[in-house]
Amino acid sequence: MANKFHENLIVSASPHIVTEMDTTRLMGSVLLALAPAWIASIYIFGLRALVLSVVCVAASVLFEYLFNAIVHKKQTVGDLSAALTGLLIAFNVPANFPFWQAIIGCLFAIVVVKGLFGGIGKNFSNPAITARIFLFISFSANMSTWPLTRLAESTDAVTGPTPLALYAEGNMDQIPGLMQLLLGFHGGSTGEVCALALLIGGIYLIVRKVISPVIPCAFIGTVFVFGLIATGSPYWALFHVLSGGVMLGAFFMATDYVTSPKLPLGQLIFGIGCGIITMSIRLFGSYPEGVSFSILLMNICTPLLNNLSYKFYLKEGGAKNGK
Repeated sequence: MANKFHENLIVSASPHIVTEMDTTRLMGSVLLALAPAWIASIYIFGLRALVLSVVCVAASVLFEYLFNAIVHKKQTVGDLSAALTGLLIAFNVPANFPFWQAIIGCLFAIVVVKGLFGGIGKNFSNPAITARIFLFISFSANMSTWPLTRLAESTDAVTGPTPLALYAEGNMDQIPGLMQLLLGFHGGSTGEVCALALLIGGIYLIVRKVISPVIPCAFIGTVFVFGLIATGSPYWALFHVLSGGVMLGAFFMATDYVTSPKLPLGQLIFGIGCGIITMSIRLFGSYPEGVSFSILLMNICTPLLNNLSYKFYLKEGGAKNGK
């Protein structure tokens, strides 16, 4: 009886917050927020995008189930985190990406990045963004081959460059206009092309208080300001915001609860850091895109940013209490 009494006193580490938002509902909300971009990707790239997303989600869920079974851990496939990782991996590769290579990316994300570090809540980096970098390094040719959209189906070509690639090459006259970038009828990864759909999903998450607006606003704002300083033109600053993976990364991957800072100060520095690294790679590096690398690098800095934030707020609280 005494042992049972003591067991009831064992609780998890603080803070102790009572809320109806569990992991399943949280992941379900993010999946719902991604629905507009998912629908847009199918319309823009066709059924290949639908099949790719189904393959990635199914593979991720299967790998998580098998890993938990092999290591005798409680099954977590029902919390939808693996499904979300699979969908984000599909969003981060071209619509014509080979299925077997996408499955390898899912294996890397679920088993290596997530499972081997202890499962959900213990990974040091975002599994989907790390898988994108892994796939880019492993299969760079296929990760840089972009299928044409529906609007370009009448041409003889089947692939084409992304707006960022055109910008890096100096082909300014071939770059799509801002409205086309907003709607997504241009080359790019499956789920990152329609900025409008991603913006709708991001606003939904902020309104529902699933994510804080600090990281997305700091990330996107830094990209805009950096672009404005570098080009001297609001038009080209908006181009950098609407191109590539800025919207997808800012709203759906940089805000990952596990791999981003907990407090507003850390989140602000995190978002600004993502924006600076992204634009530095775009403008001064040999690779036209930098979102995935920026998020991964800032994920590594998250423990430091958390520590900095804790010390700052404790100092501020102590000063107030001493008055």
